[in-house]
Amino acid sequence: MNRPSHAVSFEPTRRVFSLLEEFKNFALKGNVIDLAVGVIIGAAFGKIIDSLVKHIITPLIGLVLPSEQGYLGWKLVVGAKEVPYGLFLGEVVNFLVVALAIYIFIVKFLGYVMKTKKAEAAAPPPPSREEQLLAEIRDLLKQRSAA
Repeated sequence: MNRPSHAVSFEPTRRVFSLLEEFKNFALKGNVIDLAVGVIIGAAFGKIIDSLVKHIITPLIGLVLPSEQGYLGWKLVVGAKEVPYGLFLGEVVNFLVVALAIYIFIVKFLGYVMKTKKAEAAAPPPPSREEQLLAEIRDLLKQRSAA
């Protein structure tokens, strides 16, 4: 079918608006916002753990090790080049502390909270006054029929 020359197609405009509508629906879903909040809190948590390692744990290790900076000052010198493998060790310690903190928080703490909530949800609510009365009537009828 031939279109008249004066007809204008709005198909690309519809596609753009449809794409914008789909993106809006995706971006404003609760899960996406929750995920973004989780990422931001996770980044802040990572900074706290990094500070813990660099300002508390590393100086404490430095008290035990003979070097002025502890293992962070360890370097392998090859000719005029230095290979600061102590910095790598520092990052490994940082990773291990972050992993331990996340394990304790996620697996142990939140796992306990989730188990507690599941147990509360699984426990049946106490019977209502009507249910108690019906149970008493049932028990009385059982006693009467047994006698």
